[in-house]
Amino acid sequence: MKESKKVALITGITGQDGSYLSELLLEKDYTVHGIVRRTSNLLRSRIEHLRRDEEIYGRRLFLHYGDLSDSTTLRRILGDVCPTELYHLAGQSHVGLSFEIPESTCEETGMATLRLLEIVRAHPSPVKFYHASSAEIFGDASASPQTENTPLRPTSPYGCAKAFATQLARVYRQSYGLFVCNGILYNHESPRRGENFVTRKIARGAARIARDRDYDLVLGNLESRRDWGRAQDYVQAMWLMLQHETADDYVVATGETHSVREFVEAAFAVVDLPWEKYVKHDPSFDRPTEPVRLVGCAEKIRKTLGWGPAGSFAQLVREMVEAELAAIDSHE
Repeated sequence: MKESKKVALITGITGQDGSYLSELLLEKDYTVHGIVRRTSNLLRSRIEHLRRDEEIYGRRLFLHYGDLSDSTTLRRILGDVCPTELYHLAGQSHVGLSFEIPESTCEETGMATLRLLEIVRAHPSPVKFYHASSAEIFGDASASPQTENTPLRPTSPYGCAKAFATQLARVYRQSYGLFVCNGILYNHESPRRGENFVTRKIARGAARIARDRDYDLVLGNLESRRDWGRAQDYVQAMWLMLQHETADDYVVATGETHSVREFVEAAFAVVDLPWEKYVKHDPSFDRPTEPVRLVGCAEKIRKTLGWGPAGSFAQLVREMVEAELAAIDSHE
């Protein structure tokens, strides 16, 4: 029997990052526990392949019903699982949507993090805590590119909630000596991205047009620029943070930005179609406030943990479009 078996607990295990992180940890011989809401049973497609694997599910992968608003259940799960590492990824993560449901965004993103930090603080054995922060904490950034020391100036309810949770994580690290890391992740995409995100919408649109399922693609501001990376690379960064001897905050980014227009061009290039013929602009999709010049400097994580993005922007877009084409073709 091996000593010090690593046990991870993941909130948001059914999400894009949660599913890739689960695969990574299982490869590294962890026992993985995930917290799922009762309502998410319809949305578990991202981890369905793991649940169907009899060698894994019920042996090295376990799911627990819980809600981030219910501290009693969270405390019980933590007591039962006794994780060595906790990855807190759950929460409303759509910036545009946070303007429509600001109160629940702040509750899920801010208060839930506080609840978990308090439970970890009271837990009898030490737990390394990863908090999924976001580039949206910088919002209307005062400098570009942004580093771990850039002032927080969020421009959305989501950004405000993440800024609150990020500062709390720092306070608990400094005041109580908890091993808490903030991963300040810039946009990261994959074929598992939710369909309400613009990257997935573009990849899906290009594939559907190429297969004569749709005739146009309606988008908001094509000039919005983002620092887009691959989710598969970014979960590696999360894991590395918790393996380091000291807890700290890290910006995880590619350091280059691309516009929505460039994403569209790259997506339609995969299917060899002229994008101008199919893409329409609808101003109602534009955000109330658009963060400017959000581009990350990942120098610290590169130097300290040796992390860097493995894939390119073009590779990311190709992966996403090809996955959409495969999904359509498998249903033919």
